[in-house]
Amino acid sequence: MATKKKPAQKPVKKPTKAPVKKVVAKPAKKAPAKKVKRKLNPALMKPIQPDEVLSVIVGSKPLPRGQMTKKLWDYIKKNNLQDPKKRTMINADPALKAVFGGKKQVSMFEMTKLVSAHVK
Repeated sequence: MATKKKPAQKPVKKPTKAPVKKVVAKPAKKAPAKKVKRKLNPALMKPIQPDEVLSVIVGSKPLPRGQMTKKLWDYIKKNNLQDPKKRTMINADPALKAVFGGKKQVSMFEMTKLVSAHVK
């Protein structure tokens, strides 16, 4: 008995699936670390004596650098000496002009350099 051969069937294409995204496990959250209190630099807390030119603005008593800078900025803001267009520039009034070495306008970064020349 001869059996009939079935005609060869074409392979059926399976529909392609969208690529599977790999899920990366996020690391477990760590417990918040204890905050370490920042230590102040003792050199910045040491009082420094302003000279006669700078003492007109910040006073004649010895002050730490941070306090001296704060008083200088208080003076600048009180007398509205910050340039309105470019806020990083400081316009000098007669008292500050002596501190700035005769310059009419300096940047706030240059100001710190010029002020440090007036402390002992």
